[in-house]
Amino acid sequence: MLPARHLIFSDLDGTLLDPHTSSWSAAEEALQEIERRGVPLIFVTSKTRAELEILRRKLSNAHPFVTERGGGIFIPEGYFNLHVEGAQRVARYHCVSFGRLYAEVTAALEAIAAEVGADVVGFHQMSTREIAQNTGLGRRQAELARQRDFDEPFFFAGASESVINKFVQAARHRGMEVTQAGRFWHLSAGHAEGRAVTYLVKLYRTAVRSRLRSVALGHGSNHLSLLSAVDQAILLPQPDGSFDSSVLSRLPHVTRGPAPGPTGWNQTVLQVFKSR
Repeated sequence: MLPARHLIFSDLDGTLLDPHTSSWSAAEEALQEIERRGVPLIFVTSKTRAELEILRRKLSNAHPFVTERGGGIFIPEGYFNLHVEGAQRVARYHCVSFGRLYAEVTAALEAIAAEVGADVVGFHQMSTREIAQNTGLGRRQAELARQRDFDEPFFFAGASESVINKFVQAARHRGMEVTQAGRFWHLSAGHAEGRAVTYLVKLYRTAVRSRLRSVALGHGSNHLSLLSAVDQAILLPQPDGSFDSSVLSRLPHVTRGPAPGPTGWNQTVLQVFKSR
């Protein structure tokens, strides 16, 4: 790990990655500058560990990362020369879990559905082909998305609004969270991107014995926890150029990016380096 003045936390889809092509080419200049400066670039995303491992290899990224909407932090073995409290070994990583483990979440999904009479279908009940058909992902991407550690995507098969409300309330009684993202809903417990980011910032500052400036980039209300946990929050616009009103109302001093996706990401990150 190299010493640096900044820590950069970034969402991926629609932020660093183009929402239509998943390309980061428009951000190459900033990515190269991050590498030159030795700045840790930490991905904070809804993606799984398996999905991120491939992307990190393509980007030559060897830093920690946060998966499944804050479910857990994965720190490469030997990255920090200090004890990581609460971490467990998972493959080549030290993993700090904030969410309940996947088996508990999927069992809860089925129990809650039976309790309220909801017909739900989760990723753990689908084949790779079915996930690909329902999400629009390719077969390989669907298989990677299926390899989950904490969070379970699911959909209601024809449930009424009343049944959905009962499901959400029953989940809350169990200390679990239900969120919606398009057709799919997500069931989890204990997830918070901001909590994971705060944990990592503390680790970095302890490791280098210096106050690093934390920066985060996102583009929507689902990134509010991430953006609230750093010194400088950067909100990129939506593809139509508008900014998420819920983020602006909660974080009125957020830095507004100049353009959507990797183009805005590139310009804003380069400006961060120039202004400090």
